[in-house]
Amino acid sequence: MTSFGERLHSAVTRYGQLCVGIDPHEHLLADWNLDATPAGVREFGLRVVDAAAGRVAVVKPQVSFFERFGSAGFAALEDVLAAARAAGLLVIADAKRGDIGTTMDAYAAAWLLPGSPLEADALTVNPYLGVGALDGAMALSHEHGKGLFVLAATSNPDAPSLQTARTADPESRTVSSAVIGQISVFNSTHTQDKEWASIGVVIGATVDWNAFDLPEKIEPIAPILAPGFGHQGAELTDLEALFGVHSPAVLVSESRGILQAGPAGVAMAIDKRRALLQEFPSA
Repeated sequence: MTSFGERLHSAVTRYGQLCVGIDPHEHLLADWNLDATPAGVREFGLRVVDAAAGRVAVVKPQVSFFERFGSAGFAALEDVLAAARAAGLLVIADAKRGDIGTTMDAYAAAWLLPGSPLEADALTVNPYLGVGALDGAMALSHEHGKGLFVLAATSNPDAPSLQTARTADPESRTVSSAVIGQISVFNSTHTQDKEWASIGVVIGATVDWNAFDLPEKIEPIAPILAPGFGHQGAELTDLEALFGVHSPAVLVSESRGILQAGPAGVAMAIDKRRALLQEFPSA
């Protein structure tokens, strides 16, 4: 079985590093002449899939915009997830799940177990109940060729007070750095030499690496999901300056900046961002 990390590496090599978010904000639905209903978010998601297929490696549906409609919203999301995977896209379910024991294991099974109605290729998860709480999810991911993206250093205003706090270990690392370190330990025992690992991390594009005391090099190579490009302020042309040696493994995530182009313009917006990334390559 080919690992998620290697499938992702292959897809990025072919299509580039852009990850298109599928975020049906209510104002975007209105701009697209769609109702704020389960049918509206379904149509929105399917149109983004159609525009992204064959252009990018990865799409990232934001689960909250679907689940706010309850069971009908989840049914709409199931259709979007299935359509994206059928189109050859890798799908990251942006659900940020995090819990302990069998509860976390059940979340992982819901999103990553082959044949699940909500099956995706990878899932965003929250480690702030302890990275060890994700052990079952990491094991399931490895068993089934799936991936996780673990929140490590996020760009929301309240993040630094928690994520830059110092741990009690002898190295006195920041919480963010300790999370990455523990993920790297798992990856080191489940990744072949020079392969991309399947357990990635989320590091915001606007995060100050020095302030968060993030490692100079993450080994084995872990894919980095980097929100914050476009609407949130980071520029695609600054990818290498922002991420340095890590930049070849960064998934450049953008949603509103692309989606605001509307249904007739979203494909062109994707093409423009791909061209920018090719003009200023990360490696």
